[in-house]
Amino acid sequence: MAKIKIKKNPGSTDMTAMCDVAFLLLTFFVMTSTAKIPEALPVDTPASTVQTKLPETDLATLTVGKGMVFFDLKGREVRLRTLELMAEKYNVTFTEDDKSTFSRMDDFGVPIQNLKQIIEMDASDRSKAGQPGIPADSLDNQLKEWIFNARKANIEINDKELQVAIKGDGKEEYPAIRKVMDILQEQKINSFSLVTGLRGNDF
Repeated sequence: MAKIKIKKNPGSTDMTAMCDVAFLLLTFFVMTSTAKIPEALPVDTPASTVQTKLPETDLATLTVGKGMVFFDLKGREVRLRTLELMAEKYNVTFTEDDKSTFSRMDDFGVPIQNLKQIIEMDASDRSKAGQPGIPADSLDNQLKEWIFNARKANIEINDKELQVAIKGDGKEEYPAIRKVMDILQEQKINSFSLVTGLRGNDF
């Protein structure tokens, strides 16, 4: 006698709850993430196996690439005070809006006389502005003044010595890096960090 095959009902799975969770997570990540602003001077740092992290505060970063030097400083209050000191030094006027915008900016690389033009740009346009770098020659060494006044501002506000990091392009000629080091040593800064990219251990 032939067996009677009973049709099995495969049933169905309700995916509504799973879709809800997925979209909630997606919405959360979109709302809490921040877009990465392109660097004004992108550099390809040399590789290293060292994993020491730079401090989140009390830090100035000097980015060296294509023969130019760009300057960045952590902390809004320190940036604001540094700008005020530089404005006094070079007799340049900045409005309160200029100061507020500068305190939120990232790295920059223009003479102090042209800084106002960079401040007034949209954040996305600053990286395309073709900034020439901060003057660091013997006749107009503004980089030295930025470092000096940033250190002064950091001591005034945080009562701490400012730490310095050099972020150099791996293909940059040594004399450009040495010039920055010489400026630091003139101010008795003999300890500083060199920013590198992480690579695997070869051993």
